[in-house]
Amino acid sequence: MLVALALCGAIGPFATDTYLPGLPLIVGEFGVSASTAQLTLTAFMVALAVGQLVIGPLSDRLGRRGLLVLGSVGTAAAAVVCALAPSIWVLVAGRVAQGFFGAAGVVLAKAVVVDVGRGAGVAKAFASLMAIQSIAPVVAPLVGGVVVPFGGWRTVFWVLAALSAVTAAAVWAAVPESLPVDARRVGGLRSTLADMRHVGTHAPFLARLAVFVFTFGVLFAYISASPFVYQDMVGLSPSAYAVAFTVNALGILGANLAGARLVGRFSPERVMAAGVGGTVVAIAALAVVVALSPAGTLHLTPVTVVFVLLTSSIGLVMPNSAALAMQQTRGRSGSGSALLGAAQFALAALVSPLTGVSGPHSALPLLVVTASCAAVVVVAARAVLSRPVPAT
Repeated sequence: MLVALALCGAIGPFATDTYLPGLPLIVGEFGVSASTAQLTLTAFMVALAVGQLVIGPLSDRLGRRGLLVLGSVGTAAAAVVCALAPSIWVLVAGRVAQGFFGAAGVVLAKAVVVDVGRGAGVAKAFASLMAIQSIAPVVAPLVGGVVVPFGGWRTVFWVLAALSAVTAAAVWAAVPESLPVDARRVGGLRSTLADMRHVGTHAPFLARLAVFVFTFGVLFAYISASPFVYQDMVGLSPSAYAVAFTVNALGILGANLAGARLVGRFSPERVMAAGVGGTVVAIAALAVVVALSPAGTLHLTPVTVVFVLLTSSIGLVMPNSAALAMQQTRGRSGSGSALLGAAQFALAALVSPLTGVSGPHSALPLLVVTASCAAVVVVAARAVLSRPVPAT
């Protein structure tokens, strides 16, 4: 079941990282500007966020399984539309549909885990789920790098259609309905908004949400700035950068796997706190590396060590903070997961451009953004640890 749910949540990295190498080909085929072609990415990310806000609360009333299957089938159909698109605007429309239907897997995977799990088991399941999902950012660029040169950008969407079809079959075979009829919410739009307001004003949920979301802000700041750090400041080639990025991504994978075992020995709060401490140390170490390096240049070894520590620490924080947050939404898990995902992508959209405001040869914006996000994480983590609340 966890593998099927992880496939549902993998649509984000696969639907972005695999087709990015094909953007120049899209520009050439349709005769549009680069910014117009990039609308295909923006449209997908916006639809992915909006879809979570719609599908999450809806699942509290209709159940999870049917929406998961529908989401996977819809994502496959949207990928076919993209593969056959006769114009850039049909491609953009297909990407909107792909993001909206793909949101079902992203938001409902977490809700299903909370429906069927209890206590520390939820944190262990989240760690295992994110360990499987963290393989996607490693594999997706490699798939795109192979598919686009040999088959063109349209082939990427045929691959995505096939992946979505496999996901639909996996959900149908391995994921039972996790929300019984007698446990579902009732009412219309007003009741849905009331559920969202209840979850969004619940202080224990908000504290745990802040830890998760702003830790993701640190991660996304690193992702956004890493091409410039490694290629423009360290001097790596694009292929060498891909290797370095993969090494750092493996840090998250290893931490997720370790976290699943640690939760069996320690509380999720303690594992999360260890990850928060490691994140702070990594950011401080990056500040020292930048301060001791000539302007605009960095050395590969210290940067890689710092980034591996950073990504490994994040791998301990995110599964546990997500599990702790979602446990505060039982009965309204769809709404809670929707708020978690929407806040996550909203902050990512804000963080990404900020890391490049000083150009490709300065790591100062990266330091400022990661330190600011980490400061919020520390404050929120202190609130979680000082006022523990039993899972609801």
